[in-house]
Formats: sequence, structure tokens, C-alpha cells
Amino acid sequence: MIISTRNQSGLTLVELMVALAIGSFLMIGAIKIYTQSRQAFVVNESIARVQETAQFAMDTIEADLRMASNWGRNSRALAVEGRSIDGDVNPRNLPLPAENCGTDWVLNLALPIDGVNNGYGLDCPAKEGAQANSDVITVRRASVMPVDAATDGGGRLMIQSTRIQGEIFEGETIPDSFFAADSSTHSLIVSSYYVSRKSDLIDGVPTLRRHRLVAGGDGLRPRIVDEEVAPGVENLQIQLGIDVDQDNSVDRYVNPGDPIYDPAAVGYVPGARVMTARIWMIVRGINIEPGLQDKRDYEPGDVDLGTKNDSFRRMQVSKTILLRNARS
Repeated sequence: MIISTRNQSGLTLVELMVALAIGSFLMIGAIKIYTQSRQAFVVNESIARVQETAQFAMDTIEADLRMASNWGRNSRALAVEGRSIDGDVNPRNLPLPAENCGTDWVLNLALPIDGVNNGYGLDCPAKEGAQANSDVITVRRASVMPVDAATDGGGRLMIQSTRIQGEIFEGETIPDSFFAADSSTHSLIVSSYYVSRKSDLIDGVPTLRRHRLVAGGDGLRPRIVDEEVAPGVENLQIQLGIDVDQDNSVDRYVNPGDPIYDPAAVGYVPGARVMTARIWMIVRGINIEPGLQDKRDYEPGDVDLGTKNDSFRRMQVSKTILLRNARS
């Protein structure tokens, strides 16, 4: 039997070093690609979250603003009895919230849209304090869909309306003073949007909140609740488009609180109506982004907020909203 043997040899030192070098380069490239992909994912996720917050906050406010001055079957606030009129904030002695946001906050239907410019100014406290240089937007309207006073009227302010007139009442008994069979019942909705310095949901983050009129329940008077809407909203601004010559077009934009559209103010222009609302919001990310430096100068509405010089991602959004019930 013949047994043959072969010399077996491994890699030389040079071959091993070349293989290690090539492998290292490939590993470094793979790690770099992963790191860049991870950073891109974090940035895209942050942008998406800010956009999502902005969209949700804007949609929430827009739903209220579009229906301002809707009183059920008509849009004529001056034809609704029981509203504040000629200095009498509660002519029908309706049960109002024990802690109110202002003497005529609930019943001032002549101002379906109002607000405070670059301040807070409501009698009800802002939870965690109001954000400086931010507006307040107040919207008054009726619910879009009719309700059943017998089942939904406990401790709630309602509006009974026809196509030409209306009346505010409270409780489960519909007023029968002048209403025909074509009248309908709707809930009175009043909301004031503002920006709070701190969120209840995410510590250290500013947030959009609102005071809202709700039912008190059977045997109880209506009440006002303070609700958190969208954490991350840092500033809110509004300007109102006014029609002063009754041609159903906007002649000028004014800040909230301007007397031009307030029938009770000295500077009121007879016939002036709010046609549109232009909204600005500054929305901020929740977490700091390493490597990001926000040096943009933010100027929403009529305020200059300057540069933030921090590492939070921000987005300024704006939208002009047409009031559906404003045209004559």
C-alpha cells in the first residue's frame, strides 16, 4: 500500500493582513450606512410627528371656526333671544357656570368669533399658566346636528331655532313662545382656545388647550371644562377678515379684540362682519434633536417671536378659514 502525503499550508501573514483590511473597510462602510440611515429615520420621524400635531391642532380649531355663527336653522345671532344685549349679560336669567370665563363669555352671540391679542385676558385661569405672546380664540355656535332636549337637556344650554329666529333655554322643556313645527333644537357650544406653558401629558412641553362649555347634568347648572388638545403647540395667532361694505368679500384683516366688528364697541362699523379667520401656529417637537440648532426667526401673525436657538424641531403653519355662515 502506497500512502501519499501532501504539504498543507494556510494563509500567509500578508494575505491575512489584506483580508483583515478589506473586511474592516467593509465593516466601517456598513456601520456608516446604518448610522446615516438611523439618523435619517429619526429626522423623518420627528418631522412627521410635528406635522401630525400641526394637522390635528389645525383641524380641531377649523371645525369650530367654520361653523361659527351657526345657530341651528339660521345664522342671525341678533335674532336669538336670551343672548347678551345692551349691557344685560343674561336677560333671561339662565343658569350659567358658577366659574365663568367672563361676564358675557357664554351668551355674547353677537360675537361668534372673538379673542385676545397676544395675551390671555379670560376670567377663568389658564392651566399651568398661559404662554406669553400667544392669542386666545373664542368661538360661539350651535351643534350641527339637532339634539333631543328630553334626553340631552339636563344642565345644558340649548338653542331652539327656526329659519328666522331663535331662543336660548336650559333643561328638558322646549320653549313654546313662538316656535312652529319647523323648529329644531341644538346645543350651545362655546370654546376658547389658548396655549398653556405645560402639558398634562408630556412634562415640560407647551400645549394647545381649550375652555369648553358642557352640560352640568340633571339638576346642575352648565359648567366649563379645561381640555388639553395637542401637546407641542407653542404659539397661536389669529387675524379676522372683515367685510365692512357688505359685499361678501374681505376688506381688511384685524387682530382679535378690534372694535370694528363688535356691535357693543365705540369703534364698531355698522354692518361689519367676520368673513374669514387666518390662523398661525408654531408647533414644536417633543424631544431635543442632537445636532439641530433652530435659528429661524418666527413671525406668526402680528408678533415677532425671534429666534429660539435651541435643539427642538419646529414648524410654522398657517391657514385661512372661510366661515360658512358669514355670507348674507
